[in-house]
Amino acid sequence: MVTLNEDYLKLPGSYLFSTIAKKVAAYQAEHKDADIIRLGIGDVTQPLPQAVIEALHKAVDEQGSAETFRGYAPDLGYSFLREAMAENDYRQRGCDIADDEIFISDGAKSDSANIQEIFGADCRIAVCDPVYPVYVDTNVMAGRAGDYDKDTETWSRVIYMPCVAENGFVPELPGETPDIIYLCYPNNPTGGAITKEQLQRFVDYANKNGAVIIYDAAYEAYISDPAVPHSIYECDGARTCAIELRSFSKNAGFTGLRLGATVIPRDLKAKTMKGETELHSLWARRHGTKYNGAPYIVQRAGEACYSEEGKKQIREIIDRYMKNAAYLLNGLKEAGYEVYGGVHSPYVWLKTPGNMTSWEFFDMLLDKAQVVGTPGSGFGPHGEHYFRLTAFGSYENSVRAIERIKAMKAVR
Repeated sequence: MVTLNEDYLKLPGSYLFSTIAKKVAAYQAEHKDADIIRLGIGDVTQPLPQAVIEALHKAVDEQGSAETFRGYAPDLGYSFLREAMAENDYRQRGCDIADDEIFISDGAKSDSANIQEIFGADCRIAVCDPVYPVYVDTNVMAGRAGDYDKDTETWSRVIYMPCVAENGFVPELPGETPDIIYLCYPNNPTGGAITKEQLQRFVDYANKNGAVIIYDAAYEAYISDPAVPHSIYECDGARTCAIELRSFSKNAGFTGLRLGATVIPRDLKAKTMKGETELHSLWARRHGTKYNGAPYIVQRAGEACYSEEGKKQIREIIDRYMKNAAYLLNGLKEAGYEVYGGVHSPYVWLKTPGNMTSWEFFDMLLDKAQVVGTPGSGFGPHGEHYFRLTAFGSYENSVRAIERIKAMKAVR
């Protein structure tokens, strides 16, 4: 008889955003005329930049001619995109990253889930708390997280690094020594940012203790302060301890196109029974075996993001989202909420009123204001009594949401 991976059965409930979708669908079924404003899932709403649209059309036309047709993409990515990323995202910022240290993929979510495959099953992970659920859930699936405690909502082999208002949502160094440290800055879900000095402490710690940092930079395009690094490779010594994840989803609107990248310097090595080996070669082997490459037309679209027109158009899109974030942030403050984020990130993180749990606040917000957000407890124990709103909606809906939340508070 076939057996199953029992670690999948340890996962409590369904994926966070699947649970939210089910609850909203059930509410909509009972309230068919409800005008629901969705500020929960971090999906973009602005159309793709015109430079990207033009690149897509051109690439599609090329696929219609035998002379320019392309089939399987190189599994590690086309050289034109890797070169554009290395030059614009790294070398222009003073980061020593070579073209062939960038691996093109179908998105940062996939990479953040798949990257754990190259590490040993006995490795211990450290995560920020609250945290993007994929980091933890995929390690649970791999049998690396231990047992789940329903009372504390924690895993026995996961090291939690609290991100709370008192530390500015930037964790202290872990109390126990992990093998793998997950960091995401600007942060999802809290919207917090990390300074170069703070990040350097983690790099120094990782090098000293032989740990690897998996650094999710999906929201780096939203940074507005020079003191906040766009890449972990701006820190001295990061090439020997860090892997970086990049996304085209939140800056250029590729949530539907799917494009991302993982950066693994050749200097990054890990111990084996026979000595040391490059993580670069392991990821290349995994990538080549399990992946046939992002589509040519999508990679050409990614290349267009680095043209002068593309950069300008992307900046305009980000500015629109950050206008929404500022409105949400200020509106919630005016309504009397304790609120964070919304400055270097499209996420606003608010404290639930009174002693309400985050799911109680979710239900009240949906029922009284018909606004959907994300309960903080879905991101981890320290997310309880917090709530996330996204600025990825339209400005009009951001205004309407604040009006409804203010009215809800007035009658509550």
